[in-house]
Amino acid sequence: MRVRPQRARWAAVLTLLAALAAAFHPLSPAPARAAAVLTQVTGFGSNPGNLLMYRHVPDGLPAGRPLVVALHGCTQSAAAYDDETGWTKWAERYGFALVLPQQQSANNSSGCFNWFQPGDFSRDQGEALSVRQMVARSVADLATDPARVYVTGLSAGGAMTAALLADYPDVFAGGAVVAGLPYRCAASQVQASVDCMSTGRDLTPAQWGDLVRSGHPSWTGPWPKVSIWHGSSDALVKPSNLTELMEQWTDANGISRTPALSETVDGHPHRVYADVNGQARVETWSITGMGHGQPVDPGSGAEQCGTAGAYLLDVNLCASYRIATFLSLNGTSTTPSPTPFPTPSPSPSPSGPGTLTLPDDTTRDGYVKANADGSSPAVGTLAGTLGLAVGRGTDGRQNRALLSFDTSALPPGATVTAARLTVTRASGSGDPWSGAQLTVSTRTGCFGPDCTTTPEDYAAPADAPDTATVPAVTTGTATSTTFHPTVTPGVPLQLRLAFDRPLPATAYAFLQRGPAATLTLEYRS
Repeated sequence: MRVRPQRARWAAVLTLLAALAAAFHPLSPAPARAAAVLTQVTGFGSNPGNLLMYRHVPDGLPAGRPLVVALHGCTQSAAAYDDETGWTKWAERYGFALVLPQQQSANNSSGCFNWFQPGDFSRDQGEALSVRQMVARSVADLATDPARVYVTGLSAGGAMTAALLADYPDVFAGGAVVAGLPYRCAASQVQASVDCMSTGRDLTPAQWGDLVRSGHPSWTGPWPKVSIWHGSSDALVKPSNLTELMEQWTDANGISRTPALSETVDGHPHRVYADVNGQARVETWSITGMGHGQPVDPGSGAEQCGTAGAYLLDVNLCASYRIATFLSLNGTSTTPSPTPFPTPSPSPSPSGPGTLTLPDDTTRDGYVKANADGSSPAVGTLAGTLGLAVGRGTDGRQNRALLSFDTSALPPGATVTAARLTVTRASGSGDPWSGAQLTVSTRTGCFGPDCTTTPEDYAAPADAPDTATVPAVTTGTATSTTFHPTVTPGVPLQLRLAFDRPLPATAYAFLQRGPAATLTLEYRS
């Protein structure tokens, strides 16, 4: 067992920071709930970091499912970071396994992961290697899809998340840093507390990116996709670290620092940075007015999660839900690879499993409207200005939207195993989802004879009617349930969005077009 001495000064700093956090965010009473079943796993490797390993595996989890590693913050434990953040809720709902490493006081007196010590944050050393060994053990035990392994963490756990993403791009396809810091921001305790947490270190994007590339210098594949979260009023870890992390990971991914999507969700700025194919690689969430902690939204709603408490802050937004969506955890898996630990493939590959995100083809989309009985159909005229309408308009007509996708980027002979549609609300009136469901119907080719929007598209037969549903979207984006369309590479795929019953009163939404309406396809070749 390795025991590392802690400097008195550093212990005092951490104790002070923990006290400040408690003062800003006192522990709130937790509602009654059933605790997640955590199982301690031993014998997972040489464990040079002297960490404990806990795991939550939903009952009956099949082979080929994803794995998420969740790293707690200082003064927390694995058991305080499972239900409380919502991760076990999504593991049960979406079907993936959780690994929860736990720090020991012998390593750090405040229970922080040692993200600032080179012997712990470097590839194949210390705590970083211990976590990698936990992943290898779980992939072997559970037949996890090794191309869908992710890591997330809060505060010191967030900083260690950045380290793991840089050290092991061959293991982690993506992750999320919550109230954390860039990789190699610090290489000592003093640098960590002063330069990074309190002052905030300012490097150029290229300098930050070079630090990531130094984590695994021989790596030539894609770098992980990263979701970055920070409270705008964080008094413990300076909020400027969000910008530095964005610059680090956009540079590592070789993408523009100009966001492809910039929006405000429930008052919180959200930015998405995409590659040349329009696929999101980095996103940032700046949580307005929030201090140091992880955003939760207690409740039983479809997008709610967690329990409010110290470092777990009720801001009416569930971070783990949004992260799970960004990492595409809310869908089915790709076919697992027969090798025990191959390189992740989060983007399309010439052969084997892959994922492809397609933007809506605005030359072929549109919307149609008709009376409640389907009579007198007509083509909507506001697609070019307001977007694609769904619901009942002010004229009393029922609107249905048509989205088209060019599938020529799929490898020849590829078989689509799962699909999810993501839409973005532009504007609207009322709540068309009240008492009705927005359904997705699909057609290989197009509903009409020449893929232009015509009145006949309103009731044209679908290959797969009502194959998925889209949850209510009052602002920002929403992702459909998973469906399984028949797709022929190179042949357009068209989706029709319609409410499953006529709406009795005016209530509609306009959905954005083009890159704001995307279809994610999982396939195998």
